[in-house]
Amino acid sequence: MSRPASAPAGTTRSDDRRLGTASWITARETLRARWTALAARERAGLSAAAWLVGVLLLWSVAIQPAWRTLREAPARIDQQGTQLQRLNRLAAEATELRAIAPVPSAQANAALQGTMTRFAGRASLQWQGELATVAVNGLSGDELRDWLAEVRSASRMRATQLQLTRGAQGYSGTLVLSPGGQR
Repeated sequence: MSRPASAPAGTTRSDDRRLGTASWITARETLRARWTALAARERAGLSAAAWLVGVLLLWSVAIQPAWRTLREAPARIDQQGTQLQRLNRLAAEATELRAIAPVPSAQANAALQGTMTRFAGRASLQWQGELATVAVNGLSGDELRDWLAEVRSASRMRATQLQLTRGAQGYSGTLVLSPGGQR
């Protein structure tokens, strides 16, 4: 057992504890003597300040965080409920899409070609086997989202590769669509 550097050579841990206790008792007695030496008015002021600091500490450590949590909980619960409903809708949609029979290739091609008419020169379609590459130029996010949803339901094709950039006119780039059965 090693001794602390400040302890004399003959001291042990129990001596150190007694010294620590003794120094604590001495400090307490010194504070008590100073307290009794203060005027009654000064003691009342220090007591009030100590109570104020204690109440402030209790407020900031225990009450305020709990109060904030209670105040924010209903909004968080509503937000998570909305998010859960959205996820449930997406899960139901995914289940429905899995249950729908695949569309024959010719019908998928015709359906995809039919969805392209809305873009009036802002998109072009090229086929490479079963994959369709669509080049878009200047589509808004809403247009792109709605079109992809229509492609997914009408032709059962899904986007497998996207290379889009967002500019002042909207999104531009290419999308590669593949039949829904491929992974």
